Amino acid sequence: MDETLEIVVGRSGTVRMVYDEAFDGRCLGHPSIRRGSEVEPTADGQWTADLSRVGGPRLGPFSFRSEALAAEVTWLRRHWLVRDDSVFPSHPTPGDSL
Repeated sequence: MDETLEIVVGRSGTVRMVYDEAFDGRCLGHPSIRRGSEVEPTADGQWTADLSRVGGPRLGPFSFRSEALAAEVTWLRRHWLVRDDSVFPSHPTPGDSL
């Protein structure tokens, strides 16, 4: 997995990044952290990453949870992080996803 932290600032001033404990997002203000996907085991012991919360696919199955997590981050960086910020309101309302 690429360890580069990417931060995108949209036209409305909304800051978006894939969460990483190595960076304290509070230094940019009051963060709103929301789950973008779910990495869960399947009935047969495999792993999937469900990105439907951000309009993405279900990835997998993977043999290891770490593989599902890596695929999740890769997808988020390639497809969600760079998306036009007009899709995501700068002031989310209850029930909004990521």
